Amino acid sequence: MIDIVEIEKILPHRYPFLLVDRVTELEEGKRAVGIKNVTANEPHFQGHFPGVPIMPGVLIIESLAQLGAVLLLSMPENKGKLGLLTGANNFKFRKQVVPGDTLQLEVELIVYRHGMGRASAKATVDGQMAAMGEISFAVADRPVE
Repeated sequence: MIDIVEIEKILPHRYPFLLVDRVTELEEGKRAVGIKNVTANEPHFQGHFPGVPIMPGVLIIESLAQLGAVLLLSMPENKGKLGLLTGANNFKFRKQVVPGDTLQLEVELIVYRHGMGRASAKATVDGQMAAMGEISFAVADRPVE
């Protein structure tokens, strides 16, 4: 299990854009499972939509991409690097995600070579499919500060 303190050591994201709260399973170079607790105080709910808060689909995809980045950046050869989302393909959204939900995130590598790859990704709430599709990504060196 990887908690939020460890996730912040791997990912550069911070509030309000850190969208993975915990990694519950990690099979190095293969698969990761994690959670995102959806809360009413997240800033996007102020405008999406007033009185009917629904988590934007792009943020569900971003949550999955961040979990994928944890999977990739946990590999010894990628430690200290940056995971970049390069595409989201064939995503289907099946269930609205609202405050109070816990998104169960799962990412499984399909192919990874030379710092680029694709993964299948799905997000569920209480066992019901919320979103599923494929993400593509690149691993790059972090800019020198």
